[in-house]
Amino acid sequence: LSLSHNGNLVNAMELREQMENTGAIFHTSIDSEIIAYGIARERVHSKTVEEAILRTVKEIRGAYALVIMSPRKLIGVRDPYGLKPLCIGKRDNAWVLASESCALTSIGAEFVRDVAPGEIVTFDKTGNLKSEFMPVDVKKAHCIFEYIYFARPDSVFDGVSVYHSRIYAGRCLAKDDPVEADLVVGVPDSGLVAAKGYSEYSGIPYGMAFHKNSYVGRTFIKPKQSQRESSVKIKLNVIPEVVKGKRIVMVDD
Repeated sequence: LSLSHNGNLVNAMELREQMENTGAIFHTSIDSEIIAYGIARERVHSKTVEEAILRTVKEIRGAYALVIMSPRKLIGVRDPYGLKPLCIGKRDNAWVLASESCALTSIGAEFVRDVAPGEIVTFDKTGNLKSEFMPVDVKKAHCIFEYIYFARPDSVFDGVSVYHSRIYAGRCLAKDDPVEADLVVGVPDSGLVAAKGYSEYSGIPYGMAFHKNSYVGRTFIKPKQSQRESSVKIKLNVIPEVVKGKRIVMVDD
């Protein structure tokens, strides 16, 4: 069994404790291992791996988009709320599952459709696609940060372009908070498109005020504020001649 998981479970510690009390031994602290263990345990009592997955998802709560591989099947699972994206692609006779549609483009695959919230899709070795749904009916709730920050702008998430959603967000910001300024700039990378939307609606010119160091990772996850500030100084450098003496609208995600 192989499992890839995007999301977070809200009842992970509760499930982990229950499993440990019945003999489970965990090798990591991540909630993905809890899902994998649940499926593996249920598989012993199930006719198919899909049945084991269905039994497992009845117990887990939270955000999850899963890609699961058994020896003979490729399976995609999306939580009933649709919090995290998951899509289906195809290249020649091969099926592809990915969190973002931009991943399909990069390997020359064709976008087929999104996995629906609460849907379990299965591809067997003959290339057949089978779909079933979890027996739950909840209000759909996308993770807004997929559109604002997580997803790449060249992705489409449940029929909505991430690029256009950021342009629209910037336009809404300009409409709600108009100011007099000389230049609109964005904070790389996810703030750039929203800044362009602000510029388009306000009529204030758009410019590039920062150079981003491509070799520095995420800074907001550093444990101390002093470390975050130090990393940001290495990550982002202002281009002085662009902003000097100007009134700036700076848009971040």
